[in-house]
Formats: sequence, structure tokens, C-alpha cells
Amino acid sequence: MSPKVGPMSDIRSICVYCGSRDGADPAVPATAEALGRAIAGAGWRLVYGAGDVGLMGRVARAAQGAGGAALGVIPEHLVLREARARDLSRAVVTETMHERKKVMFMNADAVVVLPGGAGTLDEFFEVLTWRQLGLHDKPIVVVDANGYWAPLRALVERVVDGGFADRSLAGLVTWVPDAEGAMTALRERLSA
Repeated sequence: MSPKVGPMSDIRSICVYCGSRDGADPAVPATAEALGRAIAGAGWRLVYGAGDVGLMGRVARAAQGAGGAALGVIPEHLVLREARARDLSRAVVTETMHERKKVMFMNADAVVVLPGGAGTLDEFFEVLTWRQLGLHDKPIVVVDANGYWAPLRALVERVVDGGFADRSLAGLVTWVPDAEGAMTALRERLSA
């Protein structure tokens, strides 16, 4: 169960969920790098899965290369597999994947979802469910790079249209096409 989190007054740390691979679309890694640089440029801290591989590694290297701070969170069983980055401002090693997700979420003021696989979907649906249940009010921004998440957006709409969720569920997620859109959405929430 997730702890109750109150309203957000300031965004200081951004949790980024994304793939531990680069994916097939060459534009997607560039989106991850742009997001990392933008997070650092805003003076915000990146919270991510601590892997030095795929989009995860790209967003972190870009943020750190632009002078940003990063908090990496990785479970023990993935340390060797995902080659934990050694230049983190701070790292946390957890015992389980569940603990990893909780630590990442609790150390962030907002969530951004880049393209990824089953793990990214798991993370997305968990924070969406928590928000639907009123356990937090953190913004959830999905970066639909080159239409990658179009089927996910359609699925969320299908769940609503099928009567399995209130129409408000669809409004809990902000869908944007790129890193710039993510930053705009986060800044709008910050000033609200």
C-alpha cells in the first residue's frame, strides 16, 4: 500500500519511468536525452531506476552532463544486470522491485513516463491507480514520442468507455509529444 501524499506545492524532483533498452525508433533516445537536459536546466533533480542502460542511462547521463543531480534507485538483483551508474549524486539499493518503485515515487514530486516495456507499464499503472484512489496528487505526464504510447492512451480511453472507470481517470494523465511538452506540463502544474 502506498502512503498518502498531500498536495504538491513545488516540483523539485522528477521521477522518470522508461525502458532499460533504447527501443527501435532512433528518435526516442534523443527524446530521453532532451528530457534529462531539460530537468537539469530547470534545476530539478532526476529520480530514476539507476541503470546505466537504455533510455534510463541516457536520461541520467544527459541530466548529469548538464549539471543536474540524480537519485538512482535499483534493486540488488539488477545491480550487475543494469550496470548501476557510478557517477550518481546519490544512489539507493533496495531489496525488491516493489521497494524500488516506492522509493522512487516517494522521492519525487511528479512522474514522467518515457517509452519502455512491461516494467514501465507496471510503474505507470501503479501511480495512475494510486492517483485514482486519491493516494497522491502528483502530476503524471506521458511522453508519447513518435506515437509510441498511442495504444496505451487508447487503452485508458477503452477502460473508461467500457464502463470500468470514471471519465475522470483519463484526466489524471497529461499526454505530450516530446520533452519540451513534458516540461511545459510540469511548469504549468508548478504555477497552478
